[in-house]
Amino acid sequence: MQSKQQLNLFSFTMIVVGLVIGMGIFRTAATSAKGAIEPSVYFTAWIVGGFIAICGALTFAEIGSRMPVTGGYYKVFSYAYHPSIAFGVNCVILISNAAGMAGVAIIGSGYITKLFPQYLWTDVDKAIISSVGIVLFYMINLMGLKASSSVQNILMVVKILMVVLLVGCIFSVSDYAVQSHALNNQVVNQSNYTLSWIQSLGISLIAVSFTCGGYEHTIDFGSEIKNPVKNIPRGIFIGIAIIITLYLLVSLSYYLIIGFDNIKTENEIAYVLINKVFGQTSAKVFSLLLFMGVLAYVNTHLLSNPRLMYAMSDEGTLPKVFSKQNNKTQVFTFSLTLFAAISIVILFFAQTFEKLLNFSIFLDCFGMVASSAAIFILRKKTSHLNNTGIYKMKYPFLTVLFIIAYSFVGISIAIQTPNLALIGILVLIGFIIIYFLFSKKTSKILESNDST
Repeated sequence: MQSKQQLNLFSFTMIVVGLVIGMGIFRTAATSAKGAIEPSVYFTAWIVGGFIAICGALTFAEIGSRMPVTGGYYKVFSYAYHPSIAFGVNCVILISNAAGMAGVAIIGSGYITKLFPQYLWTDVDKAIISSVGIVLFYMINLMGLKASSSVQNILMVVKILMVVLLVGCIFSVSDYAVQSHALNNQVVNQSNYTLSWIQSLGISLIAVSFTCGGYEHTIDFGSEIKNPVKNIPRGIFIGIAIIITLYLLVSLSYYLIIGFDNIKTENEIAYVLINKVFGQTSAKVFSLLLFMGVLAYVNTHLLSNPRLMYAMSDEGTLPKVFSKQNNKTQVFTFSLTLFAAISIVILFFAQTFEKLLNFSIFLDCFGMVASSAAIFILRKKTSHLNNTGIYKMKYPFLTVLFIIAYSFVGISIAIQTPNLALIGILVLIGFIIIYFLFSKKTSKILESNDST
């Protein structure tokens, strides 16, 4: 008999939408346009990003159906591969999340500076403002889950309303339409135009991948959906379709009202759009609200990632200090403090959104490829679950396409910023080495206890 607590189609669809819609669209549209040699690349990147999201969400939903997990992917990785891979990739995901949080905080700092006289703001200034936001919500989270979740509910509503406002600007196109140039003549005359187009798509997809992320958390709901065989694919398709439609409409507003050439030169692109349609006062109010929305994203990561550390500590792969809770607030104080500190360190290391974006997504590529590829191993090890009512993809080649897509994005980042890619690889290798050193030390302690 099915549990009354199982999610129906509508609830699951709304979860998918909530997981993916974030703050990236207020900045990444400009970053994606900078990497696009022409508008066709720009809009293709958003469509391809949506398709990749569908492939990934379906894959993670089946993984969640076959092996329900909480607190990250460690158990999936450990079961499918080896505990060292599980430890390394899970730690890389944590670092990626910290970099992603820092990147979104940078978006917020760019908009909040619009409220003040426009003297030249340096990257260090924006990093300081971003770190203040992280510290503020770190302190709120120290007060406990109830305080942080109440703030989260309010800020989520603000974020959704801002996306709807940007979409609504498209109805003003006739008054503010801008002529955009399709393609630089120098590119047209190149004999390797097709190769340039593909390379440009790879660079443009980096920002889109960041904006369309979050669907991987469908892994947490695979076993909690009513009639999963039908409702999981339907919910994912409907949810991602809603998201990509919104993103495309917002991107179209940018394109038609601001112009493709101008998008490339702006960072706080939503401010420019609102300023042009509604005026400077409205744009400044919008910037303030957007900064609050950014804080909601920061708050989400400060809520979730310490729990991932707790899960790894509970499994014995991190020291017990990571699972210690404050007796009064039940907060994982050490894990929360460490995650916030890592994010701030990365923030000042990279400083610019583009560097944070590339570093975060490059690390994310390891997690995405490793976790999605695990499905082929899980299918063999959990074949007894087939035909028992769990969700199973009809078309497993979608997972292969997902792996190819993220490999393509990872290679594009390595070509564009080889130094950041090298650091990402060294981070993964370093964590795997730490695992073997830590496990060896733990084994010696256990042997010593047994002998006494």
